[in-house]
Amino acid sequence: MIMSYKMTERLRVLVLIASFLSGMIILQSCSYSFTGSSVPSHLKTISIPVFSDKSGSGEFDLNRKLTNQLIQKFIDDNTLLVSDRLNSDSFLDGTIIALNDAPNIVSGGEKVTSRRITITVRAVYKDLVKKRQIFEKNFSNYGDYIVGGDITSVRKLAIDSAIDKITEDILLGVVSNW
Repeated sequence: MIMSYKMTERLRVLVLIASFLSGMIILQSCSYSFTGSSVPSHLKTISIPVFSDKSGSGEFDLNRKLTNQLIQKFIDDNTLLVSDRLNSDSFLDGTIIALNDAPNIVSGGEKVTSRRITITVRAVYKDLVKKRQIFEKNFSNYGDYIVGGDITSVRKLAIDSAIDKITEDILLGVVSNW
């Protein structure tokens, strides 16, 4: 009986080691990259002009903040090099079509304790080499802020959060839409 127990334990250890080694071999032999894995080889560069702002929000410099954040995301991602319109293989144009600031959390007594900023952008992505439109679609994302205290700074942080999320969505839409 003791001999049988030792054999079973050894077998379990061997199976565990074999499983671990197999997993390590599989992980090392596979390379996975979400961004850039499906961009056609003829597209190397992208032009991103300053997005227009038709939201009517009155937020100062919203379009420049969003455009600069988006350009930085493309630079960091390095799938497509950011270039000027004359030297680029693709073109991404956009319009901020909405910025909504609405109650998010209402506590007892109908008091608003949190608000949500939602930004919606219409983006048009074109392949300039093959002279075709790849997509035209809306991207929307949000940032929340707590009501009370310095409303200006917390609202700005919520806008920045929404911009960060929406620019990430647009980047992923461009580099993984294939």
